Amino acid sequence: MNPSPLVQQLDYLKLPFLKAQYDELAQQAARQPWTPVEYLARLIDGQYQQRREHAVGLRVKAARFPVIKTLEQFRWDWPKKINQLQVQNLFRLQFLEHNANAIFLGTVGLGKTHLATALGYAACLEGHSVLFANTINVINQLSAAQNRGNLKRELRQYLRPRLLILDEIGYLPIDQHGADLLFQVISQRYERGSIVLTTNKPFKQWASIFNNDGTLASAVLDRLLHHAETVVIEGGSFRMKDQIQT
Repeated sequence: MNPSPLVQQLDYLKLPFLKAQYDELAQQAARQPWTPVEYLARLIDGQYQQRREHAVGLRVKAARFPVIKTLEQFRWDWPKKINQLQVQNLFRLQFLEHNANAIFLGTVGLGKTHLATALGYAACLEGHSVLFANTINVINQLSAAQNRGNLKRELRQYLRPRLLILDEIGYLPIDQHGADLLFQVISQRYERGSIVLTTNKPFKQWASIFNNDGTLASAVLDRLLHHAETVVIEGGSFRMKDQIQT
């Protein structure tokens, strides 16, 4: 059978929920009974929720999270020191409105990446574009792009998102060339887009990350910390807890 004009119009307008549910909801409306406005409101709400879930799914996919994490999954009882209220306040996402940054500082296995990922996921749910990236991978990709002569185009993928998550700064040393490339990302996002960053190195040791270039380390920190919230986490590695206890 040929589709009815209504079905054709809903197809044209790309309203799949209305197309699939308008008849069933009309029957429910007759039984309840709902007013025409209540019937319309339920149809529109269903279409809105479906479209919103689809948009969230696209943002989460584009963010390239290694795994999905949420704040509810975080083990508050494991770190010896963490400011829970400070972390929860970050999840209000007001720092994004001011193009400010958030830094999770602590040794390995304390949940820094978990919190950074959860913060990015929360931003996706609220309609913000996010990109998660390992810092060394960012440098390697930018270096390869520079060799190909398309550094500006590659840089754009790290400048475009509303929130950029740079994971694991300080775990591996960065040579002068890599430090210069990372500086370009951070400096061009300064007061234009937010960064969430995880690091195992106190700020006074950042020169060691950047090939012992104290000037460059100071320039990076100056831009990162000008508008930033630093969450210090202390304790032993959660991943090593079983070995530690034996």
